[in-house]
Amino acid sequence: MAPVGKLYCVPVMTQTKTIKSVCALAGFELEIPEYKHFSDNQTPEFLAKFPHGKIPAFEGADGFNLTEGVPIARYLAGRAPNSGLLGSSPEDAALIDQWVHFFESEVATHTDVISGMLKNFFPYSKGIHTFLAERQLRSLLTLETHLSTRTFLVGDRITLADIIAASVLQRVVSVTADAAVRAKLINTVRFLETIVHQPKLEAIYGPTEYVEKALQYVPPKKEKAPAPPTAPKEKKEKPKKAADDDEEDDGNLVPEEPKEKNPLELLPKSTFNLEDWKRAYSNKDTRGADGSLEWFYANFDKEGFSVWRVDFKYNEELTQVFMSSNQIGGFFNRLEASRKYLFGSVGVLGEANASIISGVLILRGQDSKAAVDCAPDFESYEYTKLDVFGNEQDKAFFEGALAWDLEVDGKKWADGKNFK
Repeated sequence: MAPVGKLYCVPVMTQTKTIKSVCALAGFELEIPEYKHFSDNQTPEFLAKFPHGKIPAFEGADGFNLTEGVPIARYLAGRAPNSGLLGSSPEDAALIDQWVHFFESEVATHTDVISGMLKNFFPYSKGIHTFLAERQLRSLLTLETHLSTRTFLVGDRITLADIIAASVLQRVVSVTADAAVRAKLINTVRFLETIVHQPKLEAIYGPTEYVEKALQYVPPKKEKAPAPPTAPKEKKEKPKKAADDDEEDDGNLVPEEPKEKNPLELLPKSTFNLEDWKRAYSNKDTRGADGSLEWFYANFDKEGFSVWRVDFKYNEELTQVFMSSNQIGGFFNRLEASRKYLFGSVGVLGEANASIISGVLILRGQDSKAAVDCAPDFESYEYTKLDVFGNEQDKAFFEGALAWDLEVDGKKWADGKNFK
């Protein structure tokens, strides 16, 4: 049989495994030409067929060209209607599309962003890492429930949804879903093993690497710049002051007023080190054993510091989520003078045109104004003192704001920023 076309790709891509698996089950031969990324995809010949220069890229034997993994896989599956890869009814097809979209938007994207941050492809954010990992786990638990009574996602045989799911899950268990997470995903792991060990697919998927502990961020080592050679200092003789040069010093006869100390500097020394807390929050998981919350409760000084809920007063003015998030960033920038007295975790909850800004501050002393009045817009926010040791509702709000999974009046955490 002549090849159905050529696939320009990188073997380790999940999309490559998906497309090759579809061809294997559909009975198509697929040509995989030699391809060098960041080189071949920038040639005029390649760009003439695929203007965006992106892979995977499919060049059909009939001259039909297509990019993006899922559309290519779906197109090829559609050319083999007897394969059952797209189901046997409109309802099956819709459910298959549902699961494909679910895995792309609720599982794969989270792994891609986390992996990109861990590899320093873009700046690492502990808050985003935690948020995505928790969102992904929620999705995996939904999948686990679905698979508790099923062998395959849709119907009684392998479909495109199963192929894409296995391709995505094989990467998930090597990055985020460690042994502790997989203990909650017995049916999901069984499903993954079932798909990747199908006789026609085993060589395509290859061995599955299960991580014992989810991959963690390791900051890149900073190279120390060589110290510049020190130039010998010239000794300068101090000029002798004449006894009668009073007229030259007239400008210094009036002493400067001493700078007023921040009242927070006058507080008794605290056993709670705010910088240590910021490091614990940045480097530990928020929840769970040995997490940053556990560290906080073990070290917090209720006399020297206090915890406050902060709420924006004019939520009706908020529109797009990203704009509200930028507003939080601006507020934090204006709090710069209080950085050594203050820690914050504030987010946007809800969706576009129906959101609020809320979160928590940990600050020095028992008066919020002393720490926040350096920001000209501090009065645009309402501050409510929280009792995280004696009030369960206050504690739940505090922990949700730190873990970025806070929910207020049905509005879920959409985006946030930390001040540390």
